[in-house]
Amino acid sequence: MKLSAVRARSETKPGRYNDGNGLYLLVRPDGRKGWVLRYRLGTKQRDMGLGSYPEVSLATARQSAAEAREKLRSGEDPITARKVGRAALARQVQDAEQRSFQVLAERYIAKHEATWRNPKHRQQWKNTLATYAYPQIGKQDVAQIDRADVLAILEPIWTKTPETASRLRGRIETILDFAASDGLREATNPARLADLRHALPNVRKLQPVENQPALPWRKLPAFMAELRKRPATAARALEFLILTAARTNEVMGATWHEIDEEHGIWTIPGKRMKSGRQHRVALSSAALAILKQMAPLRKKSDDYVFPGPRPKSPLSSMAFLMLLRRMQGPKTNDKGREHPPVWADQDGRPITAHGFRATFRTWAGDATEFPREVVEAALAHTIKDRAEAAYARGDLLDRRRALMEAWVTYVGPQPSDPLVMVPGRAQ
Repeated sequence: MKLSAVRARSETKPGRYNDGNGLYLLVRPDGRKGWVLRYRLGTKQRDMGLGSYPEVSLATARQSAAEAREKLRSGEDPITARKVGRAALARQVQDAEQRSFQVLAERYIAKHEATWRNPKHRQQWKNTLATYAYPQIGKQDVAQIDRADVLAILEPIWTKTPETASRLRGRIETILDFAASDGLREATNPARLADLRHALPNVRKLQPVENQPALPWRKLPAFMAELRKRPATAARALEFLILTAARTNEVMGATWHEIDEEHGIWTIPGKRMKSGRQHRVALSSAALAILKQMAPLRKKSDDYVFPGPRPKSPLSSMAFLMLLRRMQGPKTNDKGREHPPVWADQDGRPITAHGFRATFRTWAGDATEFPREVVEAALAHTIKDRAEAAYARGDLLDRRRALMEAWVTYVGPQPSDPLVMVPGRAQ
């Protein structure tokens, strides 16, 4: 009664073809074929499908039928046992997915992104992992990721985009540490820089870090005189940035309720500071004068000090860039020859708004006797030495106020007839 491979292939008439011991080849009316094991369990007769033919060969069907009959001899229903096995396998697959690098990374980001103040920083975390890490190790069990996996991700971009590669390495290291803290990984973290330094070139030697172009401090009085001729919000904001040695985003986001004009203090909340700590700025007489110029545009305490053209919006992040471009004048003359920038750093590069912090720092170091810690405090730089930081409990506000007044004296006096600010004119 047993079938042969040739007969299994050649039978086309619908019906059941017995191979013996309950195994049948089922030929359906539409021509499709499959294997069925018929058995009796107690008083019930059951049919167990063993797969389609020819995907499942005759030999394989016989082997599966023999395994099912073995379960019957031990008192186990083979259909129930198969369902239990498939459910267990599904759970294993699900557990493996929960242990994958991508799932762990997404869990880490969801848990910590609320503490990341900069939206751009949050997006960069997601983008770099999605672009470079997930295609390589996204589905891989975090316990199995090793040094070769990490190098396969980093090597193609390590010298091409060193800053992105460096940040990506740190993020992979963080995710793997996070997995270890959850008990999902025991091996040493293969993304640690100390363990990779012999396999990856030192990019600092290949591509030295370029600082933001900064105006030489001796040229600042002339620049300020030119800047003060412009009756635009961006011009006043840039002047305020220079006088306070603040960062661009700190000035752009300044609101009136942060300003204490009576005591001459601008308190920037920690959520807007790079260090994450609240910072008090000693407002000089010139900085307070700018606030008086901006006061006619103020309506509520939560209004921006330097509003943009749209209601209840700050200046655009491009405002300073566009302002500085206009101050540089045309790039070429009538004959098409390129003009060098009017306001440039010592290497001839056009200056940037952030570079004025370097201008201030260089002036303070070269032309004044103010202590380093006072100057660093004015720039809101944190003390890297932990022992020194433990004893530096104050913020040196009064000493910084003297420094900022000296800065005002150097950059030059404001116009005796202040410009009238025009509502809605951002630049």
